[in-house]
Amino acid sequence: MACLLLPSEQAMAKRALSALLALACDTLLPELPNHVHPVVWMGKWIKQGERFAPNNEAARLAWGAIWLSAGMGLSAGLATSIPKHPLAQALVAQSLLAYRALDRAVGEVQTALAADDLAEARRLLSWHLVSRDTAELSPSEVAAAAIESLAENLSDSVIAPLFWYLAAGLPGLAAYRMSNTFDAMWGYRNQRFEYLGKVAARCDDVLNLVPARLTAGLLWLVAHGQRQRTWQVAWRDHSKTASPNAGWPMAAMAGALDTQLIKIEHYALGDGPTQPDPALMQTARQLSRRVIVVVVAGLVLGSIKEHRT
Repeated sequence: MACLLLPSEQAMAKRALSALLALACDTLLPELPNHVHPVVWMGKWIKQGERFAPNNEAARLAWGAIWLSAGMGLSAGLATSIPKHPLAQALVAQSLLAYRALDRAVGEVQTALAADDLAEARRLLSWHLVSRDTAELSPSEVAAAAIESLAENLSDSVIAPLFWYLAAGLPGLAAYRMSNTFDAMWGYRNQRFEYLGKVAARCDDVLNLVPARLTAGLLWLVAHGQRQRTWQVAWRDHSKTASPNAGWPMAAMAGALDTQLIKIEHYALGDGPTQPDPALMQTARQLSRRVIVVVVAGLVLGSIKEHRT
């Protein structure tokens, strides 16, 4: 277990190379069809868990924990069967990352808003990025919600998977993605999921403690001319969200953009004067791309060690 938490320099260099290749594959290769996509199969596992869940509250709590543990163990176990060659590892890791899909989804909302097609922007936002009701959102609220989702998912779908891949290899990445998918499907405080998804939500909180703050730090690093503001807003406003983690990258993004990101009746992150609109969405996407460039540079440096050993 210690070797997973503290990998050797050679193991870390190999993982850095595979992570670098995974990002390249995410950029260059098409999405896997649904019938073979690992995340789709994770979703099927989770749906089966709900189907067989008991009705009693205490039993649902225990069942949720059991089904989560089994899913994480199964996904990690299957990941151990993947050949150790960097390209084989990268091809599987790529399917568990989602930067290109995330950027494309935000770009589609941006394009619809820029064309003054508010109905389509609302539809795309709801379909791709958020679970909230978008039917009554104004153009600026749609833009803000897309920017929030970009920041949060930059952590959940890119930085966190890479972090856990580097820390614990492909099994760690697969287990993380299973936990994150559980949280996305069961992590709601309502009658249906309050007990069934409680353990999954807490597990996802723990696994994202470091990645969320790392993402905020990376946004601070690439926020040229706005670093002080980025840090101030992230430190001040990160606790305003219900999640202990999502507020960090979202507040950092608000500070970097010198704007205010509002979810009505929930939170307001930042207090800058810049209005959320398609132009600001483009700036947010550019900031995210700078984060990816920094990550790539770090992975390149890390993988160089492989050739020195």
